Amino acid sequence: MTKKVLVTGGAGYVGSHSCKAFAEAGWEVVVYDNLSRGWKDFVKWGELVEGDLHDTAHLTKTLQTVQPDVVAHFAAYAYVAESMQQPGLYYQNNVAGTLSLLEAMQAADVRRLVFSSSCATYGIHADLITEDTPQRPINPYGASKMMAERVIQDFGMAHGLKSVILRYFNAGGADPKGMTGERHDPEPHVIPLAIMGAMDGTFTFTINGTDFDTRDGTPVRDYVHVSDLADAHWRALDYLAGGGDSDIFNLGTGRGVSVSELADAVSRVAGRPVPRQAGARRPGDPPSLVASAAKAERVLGWQPMRSDIDTILETAWAWHQKDDHKSRPDN
Repeated sequence: MTKKVLVTGGAGYVGSHSCKAFAEAGWEVVVYDNLSRGWKDFVKWGELVEGDLHDTAHLTKTLQTVQPDVVAHFAAYAYVAESMQQPGLYYQNNVAGTLSLLEAMQAADVRRLVFSSSCATYGIHADLITEDTPQRPINPYGASKMMAERVIQDFGMAHGLKSVILRYFNAGGADPKGMTGERHDPEPHVIPLAIMGAMDGTFTFTINGTDFDTRDGTPVRDYVHVSDLADAHWRALDYLAGGGDSDIFNLGTGRGVSVSELADAVSRVAGRPVPRQAGARRPGDPPSLVASAAKAERVLGWQPMRSDIDTILETAWAWHQKDDHKSRPDN
């Protein structure tokens, strides 16, 4: 019998790539998305049910109809700068929305969840981050994800929910076949903005902060190809469907790339300069976030196979060259 997965936020960036991976791994996919920040044309690997996370009754009915073996929960707001300006929006959507989903799952007797969490739950740490590193988020986005993790764990203790929490680091790149990619409007993310600098001679890429305690003063991040993240998510589905216990995994490469190095790499891949300027630090940005993914390799058999920075940028460059939706930068 074909296994089914309901994917909240499946019309978004990581969600759509994961839907493709789920389908290719033999799962029947149903996407639940309100399309507020997702894209209908990204839903290519299963039915779309339009609905809001906060509509618990609609969610419950959808779950009762679909009867998924697992829910994959991607639906969230995920912009650090926006969360600093509108914290209430983030707690309402990311925490209360997750609570609504869990209540609907309980009502529909669905007991397995894969949760898209974030390295932003960790905050500032100089060393390689493991799953045991203390969580000390420094922005509302990270705090909202950490709170959602706690709600999920509490439902596990009280109601027998089995969950895999995936704390992934900086997603980048696009589907190698160009079937889906990164698209936001406005666009706040560093890789698309650097690519816009190479594509559009009138746009200057701003490096937000050049005085961090890093090797070149710019923020260091652990970039993971979005298709590698998708691979980890289907492995998590299979792990839970096979009777696995609740667990938490980091998804990263163990290698950090600074924003300045990233801009140089975009220039190399694109064969064009990236006009750049120094800007002020963004509130809520830590200096460095680099992960150990040894546990995910040991338990899930996961390895980031496409996550060298050139492969990430080559696929991202190809996607932005073909995508006809022109996002504007979030300045």
